[in-house]
Amino acid sequence: MTHGNGDAAMDQMIRTMKPAIEEFGNDDRRSVLIHGQYVREDQLDSFMELNVIASLFPLHTYYWGDWHKQIIGDSLGNSISPTRTALDKGLRITIHTDAPVALPNLMRMVGISVERKSRSGQVIGADEKTTPYEALKGITDWSAYQHFEEDTKGTLEKGKLADLVILDKNPLKVPEEEIKNIIVLETYKEGKQVYKR
Repeated sequence: MTHGNGDAAMDQMIRTMKPAIEEFGNDDRRSVLIHGQYVREDQLDSFMELNVIASLFPLHTYYWGDWHKQIIGDSLGNSISPTRTALDKGLRITIHTDAPVALPNLMRMVGISVERKSRSGQVIGADEKTTPYEALKGITDWSAYQHFEEDTKGTLEKGKLADLVILDKNPLKVPEEEIKNIIVLETYKEGKQVYKR
């Protein structure tokens, strides 16, 4: 797991990974870029070649998107946490809250990944939106894979742990601006209820 926010940090990550992979191979690892706020397209191409999972932070667009656009302008500001570009290139991605930096509200995270609206209501990178289904995969199925847990978690299948929530609305059927306000009614861990609203 490598934290890299600026493009120079990700250049360094790529530069150091290449010789390590040449010497030790890459079959038993799932290398992960954490954050990648300013990841460039050519770096996403390198991550694809190096089999790196991009764990991006699109919730950043809500909390700090207005500030980023004031400091670095629209061109770079609109491409922070480039989830759509990464997905279109074929990268495995996940999304995260960076708690306690941002509150660990996963429905807010899913909603912002789809909506990409800042606190002021400005859309930060409309071309980088995910679908609701992709955002949900980014916190379930794809996240389980990132942590070598895909055999026990991430999807609802016989033999898996039955970790799940009951929501008050279907995030695949409500307007995108409503997803972030969806409420968890019940939480189950390994099939046992651990929370009820």
